[in-house]
Amino acid sequence: MANILVVDDDPVMQLTIQRVLERAGHAVATAGDGQKALARFERESFDLVILDIFMPGMDGLEAMRMILQRAPGVPILMTSGRPQTASSISEPDYLTMATKLGAVSALPKPFKPADLVTMVSDCLASAGNPAERPRPGHDAVPNS
Repeated sequence: MANILVVDDDPVMQLTIQRVLERAGHAVATAGDGQKALARFERESFDLVILDIFMPGMDGLEAMRMILQRAPGVPILMTSGRPQTASSISEPDYLTMATKLGAVSALPKPFKPADLVTMVSDCLASAGNPAERPRPGHDAVPNS
C-alpha cells in the first residue's frame, strides 16, 4: 500500500502506530524526533508522514515546514497528546494550527486504531496518486 514515516518521541506510541499501520498493509519507517525524520526523509521516499507536534529538539511544526519545502505534495498527518480542556483555553489549538500551516489532517491522542487507519486512508486519498507527486531532490515535470 503506502510507505509511511512515523515521527514520535514516545517509543510506545511509535511502535503502536507502526503495528497498526503494518497490519493495515502499509510499510512503516520510524524516527524519534524532527532531525531524524528529516534525515530519513532525505534518504527515502514516503507517501505520508505522521508527525507528533511536541518533541524535544525540532518539534513537529518545524519538521513539517522543512518537509513541505522539500516535497510540497507529501501529505502530513499531525498528532498531539496535549489535551484541549477548559483549563487549557489560553493555549493555542496546535492541531488546528498545524492544518492551517500545511498538514492535511490532525489526530488527537489517544486515538482508536480504526480511527488512525481511516485518517491515513483519507490523507492518502487526498494526496492523489503518489507517483505523480514530486519527490525530494526532484523537480516536478509538468505533463506536456
